[in-house]
Formats: sequence, C-alpha cells, structure tokens
Amino acid sequence: MAFGVSRQELNEWKSKCLQGEIAFLTHYWIEPRFPGVKTITKVGCCDLERLKAWCLANGLNPDYIHYRDEYPHFDLIGSKQIEILEREHLTDHLVRFKLR
Repeated sequence: MAFGVSRQELNEWKSKCLQGEIAFLTHYWIEPRFPGVKTITKVGCCDLERLKAWCLANGLNPDYIHYRDEYPHFDLIGSKQIEILEREHLTDHLVRFKLR
C-alpha cells in the first residue's frame, strides 16, 4: 500500500515514464514481506531497453523489473534505495521521507 504521494506527483511520474525518461517516485510503503522497510522508490521507464540498461549500470538485475501494468518499473528499497537516490541527487526524496 502506498502513502505520501500526491495525484500530481504520480501523474508526473507516469508522464515521464511514457516519454521514455527514467523517472523516480518515492513513497511510504507497508509490505509484510519486508518488516522495517517504510519506503520504496519506483524507477520507471516505458523504454524497456533504457530501463534494463539503467538497472545494469546501477548493479541491479533487470529480471526484477515489474511489468504488471503499463508503467514498467524497478523497486528500490533499503540501502540500495538510499545509495541511488544520493547518486541521482534526489535529496528532496531523502529528506521528505526521512531516509537520511
């Protein structure tokens, strides 16, 4: 279940994905399979080759890309989430969701 993201932010993420950009959407998240994890960042892009290349460039396995809807994305959690948000200079995500 997702919390802490506005409809506008979601629509902007979807728009960037559809345009073939690498787009980041961080939100609060509760998933019993991952106790202690409170946030997730969805890295989306409808250009699948670009998203796969992004995964590989960041040491992530593209086999874990989610294709369930029209917005393919890779879910980042934990230390890898923080590492990549820092590398991408997405300080606003880190501060807003108290990841630092």
